[in-house]
Amino acid sequence: MPSTPVFAVIGAGMAGMSCATELQAAGVGVCVFDKSRGVGGRMSARREGTGQWDHGAQYFTASTPEFTQQVERWLAAGVLAQWQPQLAIIPARTDASSPHPRRYVGVPAMNAPARHLATRLPIECLRTVDAIRRDAQVWQIHSAERGWHEQGFAGVVLAMPAPQAADLLRPAAPELAAKAGAVVMTPCWAAMLQYENALSLPFDAAFVNQGPLRWVARNASKPGRNANHCWVLHASAEWSTAHEDDSPDTVLRALLQAFSELGAPPPIVARIHRWRYANLPTAETAVAPGMQWHADLGLGMCGDWLHGGKVEGAWLSGRALGRAIAASPRATHHAATASGS
Repeated sequence: MPSTPVFAVIGAGMAGMSCATELQAAGVGVCVFDKSRGVGGRMSARREGTGQWDHGAQYFTASTPEFTQQVERWLAAGVLAQWQPQLAIIPARTDASSPHPRRYVGVPAMNAPARHLATRLPIECLRTVDAIRRDAQVWQIHSAERGWHEQGFAGVVLAMPAPQAADLLRPAAPELAAKAGAVVMTPCWAAMLQYENALSLPFDAAFVNQGPLRWVARNASKPGRNANHCWVLHASAEWSTAHEDDSPDTVLRALLQAFSELGAPPPIVARIHRWRYANLPTAETAVAPGMQWHADLGLGMCGDWLHGGKVEGAWLSGRALGRAIAASPRATHHAATASGS
């Protein structure tokens, strides 16, 4: 007998978690795949020894009623807290008197909200999906670790940056690949530093508008973190783009020099990470419906790049796609036979 249709969600960042949560809430089968060791995507955190860093998304805000309600649920669950850092703008500006938004951070790390959503979802981590193909009405996925997976899927959701979605779609759906491939995303170099003692800098975090840096933050100033004297530095999108292919050591030296000019001494631990697809080049506004769903193919795309960027955009995009799929015939009828559990 035909099984309940199951949808594959590729990508366990905020958009993928949001989409999968909506599908599961609607009674639709779902399985999430991600190449990393855990969930969170660009909300990931790094730990090494006594060090802990939110080296991707630093915080997020909420502007829509829907996402504000979700934020309230995360606050009640204890996986989110408001962050009120002593914030600086460098160089100082006289026009920086606009109201400050409420800034939220995951507790004990930025990926905590995504991990909270993941607790009830079937997720396969360390699965690098590198190909998809359609066999009649069933989609199959291929991962570097397992080859072609035996389970067939009623549809596939690509919850990943646009260039990565384009690469996966190109053999199976070239027209959709062209749409994703037209979206430009810029990189961001991130440095993770640890010091023996607390730094005597007059801020917890700062927007930097000079040199290679764009943002610096004391990780322990966020609720729920240990006072381990860790700092995160983000290079600007422009500088990261210009130096995208520089060696990590070269980039790290440049960021350390820029931080030293703000008064920081040499760290005892210094690591570097490149987020290849970190930002949209312009602050685009969301365009309804903020996702892509092609019911005839059984293919969908969601992510912050489809909804104006940021964590809120990713969550809204995944939610919209999950609801669209749940309302489609592929989810409400046995349009495909899904084998396995």
